[in-house]
Amino acid sequence: MKFIDEARIQISAGNGGNGVATFRREKYEPEGGPNGGDGGRGGNVYAVADRNLNTLIEFRYTRKFAAPRGENGGSSECYGKGGSDIVLHMPVGTVITDSNSGEIVADLATDGQRILIAKGGKGGLGNIHFKSSTNRAPRQCTKGEPGEERELRLELRVLADVGLLGLPNAGKSTFIRAVSAARPKVADYPFTTMHPNLGVVRVDENKSFVIADIPGLIEGAADGAGLGHQFLRHLQRTHILLHIVDIAPFDPDADPVHDAHAIVEELRKYDEELANKRRWLVLNKLDLIPDDTERQERVAAFLAAYGPVERHFEISAISREGCQQVVFAIQDVLDEEKAVAQAAADAAAREAAARGETGTEAEPKDDIDHDYHTNDAEESDADENLNP
Repeated sequence: MKFIDEARIQISAGNGGNGVATFRREKYEPEGGPNGGDGGRGGNVYAVADRNLNTLIEFRYTRKFAAPRGENGGSSECYGKGGSDIVLHMPVGTVITDSNSGEIVADLATDGQRILIAKGGKGGLGNIHFKSSTNRAPRQCTKGEPGEERELRLELRVLADVGLLGLPNAGKSTFIRAVSAARPKVADYPFTTMHPNLGVVRVDENKSFVIADIPGLIEGAADGAGLGHQFLRHLQRTHILLHIVDIAPFDPDADPVHDAHAIVEELRKYDEELANKRRWLVLNKLDLIPDDTERQERVAAFLAAYGPVERHFEISAISREGCQQVVFAIQDVLDEEKAVAQAAADAAAREAAARGETGTEAEPKDDIDHDYHTNDAEESDADENLNP
């Protein structure tokens, strides 16, 4: 199936049905009172996250979705039937944005999440609502309200813990093949990877994380060079970025340091927050430098020219040398972040529970004081009656 991670759609909620102005007409009662019913509500439009979907291809070719309108009211106080709702199933990780205002309507981050994205109009009122003591035969009724209409932009951002970035042919796909069961295409020409690939890395029976491989970046991607930087949106949900660098390029004129800085600059042009995300350097293809002394010298020269980094690793993805150290380091960081988040959630829960207990204890005290004063007043009245 073709991978589509962006689409534009138009949605229209249903209009409300109109209310009617009718009067009761029966045998021996030719001039009965009003009995016009209300119109039904218009159908709503919902978006639901579905983990069984992984592409927005359904919305690439079908772009207009309209919910049915509510039925009009009828005589004998018959209310119109409401319009049925329509549900749009989207992949988990889809971000829905209003094209006109730029407002984020929904972020479908969990499976089964259901969001109302267009509300149907209310039904109109029949003339039974307008009768009064001075107007016994109202002829006015109201029309149904129009439903919401929106033009939406859908963006799929894959849910991954770790993201891979680097130049084409840096070894990103080879690395994800080495550490997970994913099998993306690998070849000796640039831009072999044309769409994001996900792989689950299992550290042990109870620990795993998801890694995302995106197409390679080149200098000038912000201006449309190569495949552009449209796939960088898939790295915005990650916790760690692994910057894969080819430390032994075949081109003698290639400068790995310049190329690495160019990738960082492309990140900054796309999103400053993404550029400031935790990023580790992974120096790949060390197997092409058989001499250990030369290998260490080239790594040291690269690090000295590149500048300070939080952490770096030296690997050979094709032979899987050094890949396990990277996996274990990632899992340690993810475990620490999970522990910090859990501690913060527990502290918030304890604080909320403490506030609830304090509020519960304060209420009976007020009731007791109130009863005490009331009883004092009643005893005083009784004493006055006994002793006039």
